[in-house]
Amino acid sequence: MLEARDLTVVHGSTAVVDGVSLTLPEGPYGLGLIGESGSGKTTVARCLSGLVTPTHGTVLFRGENVNGEDVSGEDVSGKDVSGVRRSDAYRRAVQIVVQDTEGALDPRMRVGTVITEVLRAHRMVPRGTERGRVTELLADVGLSAEHAARFPHQLSGGQRQRAAIARALAVRPRFLILDEPTSALDTTVQARILGLLNTLRTEHRLSLLLISHDLAVVEQLCRYVVVLHRGRAVEEGPLTDVLRKPRHPATRNLRDAVPRISP
Repeated sequence: MLEARDLTVVHGSTAVVDGVSLTLPEGPYGLGLIGESGSGKTTVARCLSGLVTPTHGTVLFRGENVNGEDVSGEDVSGKDVSGVRRSDAYRRAVQIVVQDTEGALDPRMRVGTVITEVLRAHRMVPRGTERGRVTELLADVGLSAEHAARFPHQLSGGQRQRAAIARALAVRPRFLILDEPTSALDTTVQARILGLLNTLRTEHRLSLLLISHDLAVVEQLCRYVVVLHRGRAVEEGPLTDVLRKPRHPATRNLRDAVPRISP
C-alpha cells in the first residue's frame, strides 16, 4: 500500500536520511522503525506524511508518486475518477500521531472543535452532523462525549494522546504513522494506549508504522522491523529474528538497552 524507495534527505552537507527503503502492505499490519535518537526516524515519517520532500527518492501510495508523478514520470496530480484530488486523498489515507500532544492540539480550541475542523475540511460528514460523529470518534478511543467540551490543558497526557488519535481517525485513514506515541506517558497509561492502538488496527484494518527507540513498545504492535543508524537502514527482518540474532552493533545496543530484572 505504501512504499518508500531510496529516501534521502540532505540538510546542508549532511544526509540525515540516506537511501532508506521500506514497504507496508494493507492492514492490519505493523512495521517498527527503530533506532537511537538522531538516527533519522522522524525525518522518514515526515517524508511519508508529505511534510518533508525528500532530496532524492520516491514515496509511492498504491503505485502512485505522492509528489505528483507516477513511476513513469506521468503527471498524476489531478483528480481521480471520483473527482477527489489525489493529494487530498493521500492526506486522508495517511495520518500521523506525534509524541508532543500539547503541541499537536491547538490550546485555544476545545477537543470537539479540533475534530470538527478536520471533518469539515475534508467534508467527511454532512454539515450539521459533526457533533454525532465527534462523539463516535471519542468513544472509539475510550473518551466520553464530555471530553469534547474540554481544552487540551484540561486533559491528562493519555487523554490528549487519545484525542489526537481520534482526530487522525476522523478522515478514515488506511495508514497511521505513530512517532513515539507513548514515550511521554507513564507505564500504565502507555500500556492502555498500546492496547487501544492494537484494537483500532484490527477494527479499522489499519497499517501502522511505529517509530520508537524502545523495543519493548515495538514488540507490542509490530512483527517486522527496520533498524536505522545514522540515517541508513542497517538491518531489517521479523522482529523475533532481529532480537534473537542481531547482526549490526546498533541493533545489539538497542536490544541490550531494554531493562532486565536479575533473579
